[in-house]
Order: sequence, then structure tokens, then C-alpha cells
Amino acid sequence: MMTNLFSTFDPSTNILNLSLNWSSTFLGFMLIPMTFWFIPSRYNMIWFNILFALHKEFKTLLGPFNQKGSTFIFISLFSFILFNNFLGLFPYIYTSTSHMSMTLSLAFPLWFSFMIFGWINNTQHMFAHLVPQGTPPILMPFMVCIETISNMIRPGTLAVRLAANMIAGHLLLTLLGNTGPMLSFSLTFFLILTQILLLTLEFAVSIIQSYVFAILSTLYSSEVT
Repeated sequence: MMTNLFSTFDPSTNILNLSLNWSSTFLGFMLIPMTFWFIPSRYNMIWFNILFALHKEFKTLLGPFNQKGSTFIFISLFSFILFNNFLGLFPYIYTSTSHMSMTLSLAFPLWFSFMIFGWINNTQHMFAHLVPQGTPPILMPFMVCIETISNMIRPGTLAVRLAANMIAGHLLLTLLGNTGPMLSFSLTFFLILTQILLLTLEFAVSIIQSYVFAILSTLYSSEVT
């Protein structure tokens, strides 16, 4: 019996009082044994094509100052978030990306490292970013304050965007699922159909949110070079 709506996200999975909440993050090593394939499978070929397309896009966003291998961290970030988003769609699996402790742990270190690199190596360039080109002199102090605040809240917006989008769909699925026992047979059929459509939407959201997180991280990185 749920005490409240958000209790579905409570970390309560355990076996013999051994917490298994975050173990779903590492299930990929067991579910996708890549070393068992001696030749590229169709799954590998599709995945490599996706990664290659992401590599080309991230390389374009990073601009002419990107170094060899600089896109790998963002591809890994995309893959990690995508896998955890997908795991959250399975029953009884802890959705780690719906918690701020997870998303903020991904967003803040990336943003902080970009800021340190930018202010140490490209100080003049970072100061120039605080005042957009063509700003009237009288508005410059206000623009510096606005740009500084918008820069400071970037890791928070990244983390909240991912967590909120993952929570929203799961909450809607939970709300509709709890009404099932009280409905008639005909209405239950439409409820199941609606749940399937929502699950398909959540599948798309899982891909989109991991892509948005990686793209925005890449854009933030390109601004400090």
C-alpha cells in the first residue's frame, strides 16, 4: 500500500537487508556481454552507427578547438544515462536517473571542470561571454549579473530537467495503474491501451533526455574554449 504518490520512487529494494537500489546502474555488464560476440552482431552494428553519428555531431558542436577523443566523454555520458533511463521502464527496477543525487552528480562535476578550465586558460574569453555583443553600456552591469546567474544555475537545470522528465512519466503511469482495480472490464481495456501508449512515450523520452543532457553538456564545453 503506497502511503503517498512519490513513495514509488523510495529506495526500498533489498535482499536480506542488503540495499540493491543502485545496483541497476551496473546491470549492463551482465545484460550486455559484449565479449561473447566473435563477429559484430546486428545489435553491435546499430549501436556503432548511433555512436558514430553522435561523434560527428558532438565534434561539430565542439568546433575547431576540439581535441582527439574529446567526444568520448559525452558519448559515454549519453550511453550511461540512456541505459539507466531504459532500466527504469522495467517493473521493480530502481530508476536512478529520477533522483537529483544521481543527475546532479553527473551535471555538477562536468560544469565545474568546464568553468575551471575556462577561467584558467581563457580568462578574457570567459569575461567576454558575460557581456553579449551589442549590449548598451548602461545595461552592462545588469547583463553581467544575469549571465552570471544563468551560468551558475546550469548544473541545476541539467539535473532537474532529467530527473523531472523521468519522474513525470512514471508518476502518470503509477496514477493510471492504481485506478485499474476500480474500473470495469471495458474501461480496463482502454486503460491498458493507454498504459502501452504512455510506455512508448516514456521510451522516446528516455532517448530524448539522454540526448539533451549530452548535447547541452557539449555546448557548455564549447563555450569555454
